[in-house]
Amino acid sequence: MTTPVDPSGSPAPARDIATVPISVSVRNLCKTFDTNQVLKDVSLDIRRGEFFSLLGPSGCGKTTLLRSIGGFEMPSSGEIHIDGKDMQAIPPYGRPTNMIFQQLALFPHLTVFENVAFGLRVQNYPKDKIAAKVTAALALVRLDGFAKRMPQQLSGGQQQRVAMARALVNEPSVLLLDEPLGALDLQLRLQMHEELRRLQRTLGNTFVFVTHDQGEAMSMSDRIAVMNAGVIVQLGTPEEIYERPATRFVAQFVGHTNLFDGKAVQVNGGRILVDSDGLRLTAETRTKIEIGQPVTVVLRYERLGLEPGDTALNGTVVERMYLGGSVRVIVDLDSRRRVTADITSGDAANLPAIGSPVILSFSARDARVLVA
Repeated sequence: MTTPVDPSGSPAPARDIATVPISVSVRNLCKTFDTNQVLKDVSLDIRRGEFFSLLGPSGCGKTTLLRSIGGFEMPSSGEIHIDGKDMQAIPPYGRPTNMIFQQLALFPHLTVFENVAFGLRVQNYPKDKIAAKVTAALALVRLDGFAKRMPQQLSGGQQQRVAMARALVNEPSVLLLDEPLGALDLQLRLQMHEELRRLQRTLGNTFVFVTHDQGEAMSMSDRIAVMNAGVIVQLGTPEEIYERPATRFVAQFVGHTNLFDGKAVQVNGGRILVDSDGLRLTAETRTKIEIGQPVTVVLRYERLGLEPGDTALNGTVVERMYLGGSVRVIVDLDSRRRVTADITSGDAANLPAIGSPVILSFSARDARVLVA
C-alpha cells in the first residue's frame, strides 16, 4: 500500500495550496449527449492530496465530470491531465485512477479476500505478493479478520469498506467516488464520513467525491466545486462557500438561507443600508455598491436570534419545530413575507408561543450582500 502520510489519520498541518502539485487538471471540458449539453466549458485544478468534492443537484453534470476524469465518458471537447499526463487516448484501466460507485458491485460468490484481490489478479500481479497487499488493504479499512466472509454476511457499512479496500489495493493516484454513501442510513453515513476522511489523510491520495448532499461535502472536503446546469458556479473551501456565497443559487443550495431583494439606499464604507419593499436591513460587504443598485441580502437561519442587533425584524410566530440543538422558528413579518430562524435550544425557552409577537435581530457582519 501507499506509504501513510500520517498513520493516526489526524489533520495534516496547514499548507499553501498554491505550492502543491496539480493532480487533476481539467480544461475547457464539454460533453453533449444528443442535443443536451451536460458539461459547458468546465475548467478546474485539483491539487495532490486534496479531498475535493463536486457538489450540486441531480442533473448538474457532476457525475459526468467524474466519469470523464475516470475515462468512462469521452468528452466532446476539452482536455484532462492526471499527474501531468494527457488522458485523451488512455482507457479507464490505463489511468492512475480507481472508482467507487454507489452500487458497490461486490461479487457475491467471492469472499472478501477474493473481492479485494480481484483487480490484482486481473493485472497478473505476482501471486506471492497478493496476500500481503490484500491484508494491508483490509487492515487500512479496519476489516482485519473479515477476509473469509462472504459479502452477504456483512453490514452495509462493512460492504462499503470492502469496496474501498478493493479500490485502494491498486494504489491509485486519484480515487473517484460517485455518491458511494447514498444507500446507507444516516448513522452509517456519518460514520463513513469519518472513515473516508481518515483514509484520505492516512494515504495522502487525491479523493474526488461526488455528492448532492451539502452536509457531506462540507464535513469532508478541503475544497468544493458547486455545480449547476453544467458549469461550476463557485469553487472554494467549505467556509468560503458557506460564508461568502457567490451567487443566489449557491446561497440557497448550501445551507438554509433567507433572501431579501432590494436596493442600496445608503453606503458607508463597507456597510450598506438596503431597502427591501420598505424593510430596512443593514449589512457589511467587500463589494463596491452604488446607491440605488439592486442587491440581495443573504441571511442564514442561524444568524437570526433574540439578542439585539443592527437590524430588528418584528413579526408573529407562525411555526416552531424542535431540531435537537436548535428550534426552527417561522415568523410572519407582514402579509407578504416570512423569515426563518434557528434558535439554539437554550434560548428557545424564551420564544413566544405560536401566534405571539416576536423580535428577531441580526448583526450587519452576519449578513452577506449579492449584487443582483
